[in-house]
Amino acid sequence: MEWIMIFCFVAGYVAITLEHTIKLNKAASAIVAGVLCWTVYILGGHDAHEVNHHLEAHLSEIAAIVFFLLGAMVIVELIDAHDGFDIITQRIKTTDKRKLLWSVGFITFFLSAVLDNLTTTIVMVSLLRKLISDREDRMKFVGLVIIAANAGGAWSPLGDVTTTMLWIGGQITAVNIVKMLILPSLVCLLVPLWLLSRSVKGKVSAPEKVEGVYNIASTPYERNMVFGMGLGALLFVPVFKTVTHLPPYMGMLLGLGVMWILTEYIHGGKDDIEKGPKSVNHALRKIDTPSILFFLGILVAISALESVGILRSMATWLDETIGNVTIVGVLIGFLSAIVDNVPLVAAAQGMYTLEVYPADSFFWELIAYCAGTGGSALIIGSAAGVAAMGMENISFTWYLRKFTLLASIGYLAGVAVYVLQHQLFG
Repeated sequence: MEWIMIFCFVAGYVAITLEHTIKLNKAASAIVAGVLCWTVYILGGHDAHEVNHHLEAHLSEIAAIVFFLLGAMVIVELIDAHDGFDIITQRIKTTDKRKLLWSVGFITFFLSAVLDNLTTTIVMVSLLRKLISDREDRMKFVGLVIIAANAGGAWSPLGDVTTTMLWIGGQITAVNIVKMLILPSLVCLLVPLWLLSRSVKGKVSAPEKVEGVYNIASTPYERNMVFGMGLGALLFVPVFKTVTHLPPYMGMLLGLGVMWILTEYIHGGKDDIEKGPKSVNHALRKIDTPSILFFLGILVAISALESVGILRSMATWLDETIGNVTIVGVLIGFLSAIVDNVPLVAAAQGMYTLEVYPADSFFWELIAYCAGTGGSALIIGSAAGVAAMGMENISFTWYLRKFTLLASIGYLAGVAVYVLQHQLFG
């Protein structure tokens, strides 16, 4: 039964990677693979009540991510509809590709630590659409955004869901993880950023606006108000989580609700033609729903593998076969590019107690770094990559050819820096 589930997952994975070759939307492949994995699980002789209980438990976690993604996309779309990103793009004067590449890399890196890698990617991809008209150039910048967002999220307890898991679980502390991982994470970005900057030259050109009934310019008041409220709503999410201890998607939905009220108030006296493109209803229709469904399908499939114990068995096998915690951590990072890093970290938390590896030990810090940044090796290996893949319609094979090697070199360089740092300073 386990092998049939693995076959269903691998078949879906291959269909996703060959999306443009077989001309089948990746969301369809992911959804079918996810449902088939659970179907095989429940028909494999397991108690139906137990399987449904597992599904409901995972569904609550998956729904939290989907609602978070939905809320963030709508807020970003509202900011974009009100020309809010012009406030930033007007301050970015350079059109030189290399200078812009470095600027985008550092902005993404530090913004991801404050927000999280998923929200930051959505914001930065939307911003790049305002700055770069050429699709091939823009995709290179988006590829860098994926690496920078994952690297920036790894050293902050709020930047990546796995770092947050370890923080909540008591395996790491907030101040220490920032102190120990900021340099390795920065190296994880700087190495591919430097290599990529050597291969680009020339200038970028911004896309021209097409004026029309569905592109009515916002007033400075509307633009500043929606941009300020939208950015504030995104920044409020980690604060809301810290204060209330409710999951992040609740803070995101609260921000969306406030934005909805605000935009209805701003455009209350306008006719439907003028108000329509700037309303939440229009934003909900405009966001990339297939990418959300793709995310749903992938998480459903992986949750089935986790429920049957395949991922935990994989982690245990790594530990028993290899033994060296550094190599195990590195391999977990690369595995997180294939399957979700959340169940891998959860498996590691279940395998090792705080008596074996105390809080802020070498192992937990390494796991936080590797699980947070290793997913950059493949575009579907992280939430940031999945979001960017859907928003810019980047193919799996394009990212594999252009960025997998760059991301892997940066990832391993960061591991080397962390190990050296630990040997020198403890």
